[in-house]
Amino acid sequence: MQIFARHLGSWHGSNGFRLMPNDPVHSAPAGATVLRAAGGALASITYNWSHPTDGVQGGLLVVGPGDDHGDGSVVAFWADSWHQHPSPRTLLGSSEGNSVSVGYEYEAGWWWRIVVGLGDPDALTIRMENVVPESAGNADFAGGAYPAMVMSLTRAVVA
Repeated sequence: MQIFARHLGSWHGSNGFRLMPNDPVHSAPAGATVLRAAGGALASITYNWSHPTDGVQGGLLVVGPGDDHGDGSVVAFWADSWHQHPSPRTLLGSSEGNSVSVGYEYEAGWWWRIVVGLGDPDALTIRMENVVPESAGNADFAGGAYPAMVMSLTRAVVA
């Protein structure tokens, strides 16, 4: 997974979390480590964040090329101690430009999407979006994607 090459290593920063689209954002420290695995065929991101009432949480996202090598498709394996404990999920998506986007449908019409931003070599973003079908919208939120979590990380400096 060459797209991760400039982002290997340790990262620290903050994470904003909200459960519902109109909830206030809870900001707390966060961190991540990006590694290559399986001879560079995979990239893994381990991360930690803090939930406003449930405390410190952790997750793992492993990303690799899809079946049609070269077309930008990717497959991922994801687990998070708060979001869907204890069942990990398989996600499908694509690598385009400087980002990787993967997701899965967790209920009919409802999607969870994870977007890893890999543009600036000294910045790493991990955005997790809940995609609500328009049929479930209301006067406060018409439906569509909203960021439930946004990690903004910078390269950790080793002293």
